[in-house]
Amino acid sequence: MGSIIIKTEEEIRRMRTAGKIVAEVIEVLRREIRAGVTTSELDRLGERLIREKGAEPVFIGYRGYRHATCISVNNEVVHGIPGERILKEGDLASVDVGVRLNGYCGDTAATFPVGKVSSQAAKLLRVGKEALRAAIRQARAGNHLGDISYAVEREAEQNGFSVVRELYGHGVGRDLHEDPLIPNFGKPGEGPELRPGMTLAIEPMINTGGWKIRTLSDGWTVVTEDGSLSSHFEHTVLITTGEPEVITWLKKKT
Repeated sequence: MGSIIIKTEEEIRRMRTAGKIVAEVIEVLRREIRAGVTTSELDRLGERLIREKGAEPVFIGYRGYRHATCISVNNEVVHGIPGERILKEGDLASVDVGVRLNGYCGDTAATFPVGKVSSQAAKLLRVGKEALRAAIRQARAGNHLGDISYAVEREAEQNGFSVVRELYGHGVGRDLHEDPLIPNFGKPGEGPELRPGMTLAIEPMINTGGWKIRTLSDGWTVVTEDGSLSSHFEHTVLITTGEPEVITWLKKKT
C-alpha cells in the first residue's frame, strides 16, 4: 500500500463541488428508475446531466470503459454496462456515478428498488444502507482503516448476508482510485490510522448468498457466483478533526 494523500483546503473545496454534482445526478436517476426504462436510457440521462453541470464523466475512457455510469441489476455486483436491458418490477438496480471537475473527483453509488421488491431484496437494501452508515461513523481521525472495514462486515453478517471480498473501496481525489484500498471486512484497530484531510470512497458490496464473484465475458460486469442478489452503496467521505463529512450526500449527513 502506498501513501495516502492528505488533501489541502483548496483540494477539499474542489472535491465538495464534484461530490455535490454526483449527489445531484444520482438523485435524478433515482427518480427515473422504474419498470420499462432501459439501462442505456438512464446512462444517457446521467451523462447529459454531468456535462450540463460542467463536469467530466470520469468513467468514460477509464481502462477503455465507454459509459458515464455503471448500472448493475439483481445479481450483478458492480460494473454493469448500460445497454438495452429493460428494468422490470421487482428488480434491484445499482447505479454508480463518478465525475471529475477542476481536476478532482466525486464518486457515489446506490442500489434502488424497481417498484415493489421481495422482502429479501428490501432487507438487503436496508442492510446495505446501514452498513455504509456504520462504516461512515468509524471514519474519524484516530481510528484505523480496519474499523471501517469491520463495521461493514459486522452489519452484513449479523443479518445473514456476506460481503464481497475481492473488490474494495478506495481513496479518491485527483484520481478516481487512490490509496488506500478499503476492504469490506477486517479487524478493528488494524490498518493505517485515519487522519484529517483523507478522502475515502467507502462502498459496501453485500450479497444475500455467498461472497464469491466472477466477471462476465464482457470483461466488466461482476456477478455473484451463486446468482444471489447484491447491493452496492458508496459515498465519498472526508476525514475531519471531528465528525466525518459525507461530500456526496446532498444533506451532508450520514
